[in-house]
Amino acid sequence: MPTETIADIFQDPSKIGLLQVFLIIVLSWLLLRLIDWFIPWLAERLAGGARLYLLPSMPILKFVILIIATTLILPLLIDFTLKNLITVLGAIGLALGFAFKDYVSSIIAGIVAIYERTYRPGDWVKIDQAYGEVRSSGLRALKVLTPDDTIVTIPHAKLWDTNIYNDNTGARDLLCVADFYLDPRHEAHSVREALYDVALTSIFVQLDHSITVIVAEKPWGTHYRLKAYPMDGRDQFLFTSDLTVRGKAALAALGTNPAQGWPALQSGSDTTSFE
Repeated sequence: MPTETIADIFQDPSKIGLLQVFLIIVLSWLLLRLIDWFIPWLAERLAGGARLYLLPSMPILKFVILIIATTLILPLLIDFTLKNLITVLGAIGLALGFAFKDYVSSIIAGIVAIYERTYRPGDWVKIDQAYGEVRSSGLRALKVLTPDDTIVTIPHAKLWDTNIYNDNTGARDLLCVADFYLDPRHEAHSVREALYDVALTSIFVQLDHSITVIVAEKPWGTHYRLKAYPMDGRDQFLFTSDLTVRGKAALAALGTNPAQGWPALQSGSDTTSFE
């Protein structure tokens, strides 16, 4: 591109408002930091339903701020004609395509995730080996808080080639399951009723949702799956632990025995004594 053409694209250096550009960048950065702090702070003080509506607004607000900042800065730097704008954006796109291919791919995937609502802050997701609550979703990556209190940063580009499991997809409802493996020599109706009562009397259970006990007969014994919803998805591990501990006590009171064989060989922890 001829030198005189490049010079024609940009504003006269004496007319460029560097102070204005600097102030727009600083103000945008402060607003982004404010969103990172204020919305999670406010969400923690709201009930589960309102929290799940508020947290997903974070990436949208950030994206809007960046678009507004770019729209304000570009006319200050270039002679704002359609031809110049196309030239500048094309040059920026070409440079980014070569130098920051993966970074740009993650940003595009982040925009797609916002549009398709693949995951939102407050959702419980599993991506690769990481499972936890989405605490924030930036332009390049999302941050997932695992049950071990570890933050995992995952680039949005995983969206292109990885299965993403979302347990609640923006809703407050999150199904929890407690598994029990029994020796088949027992009275199934009593066991089923006992497990149902365990969920019904839990301090974490959401009573306006169904409680289900699924029974399946296997070659090694009987598999019971106790399914119920906690009042708050953040209590899912406490809820599952409560179902497991109290369920084992109820089964021990009925005189049942844990299954022997395949489940024990598989995990070493799925079958334990009920005494």
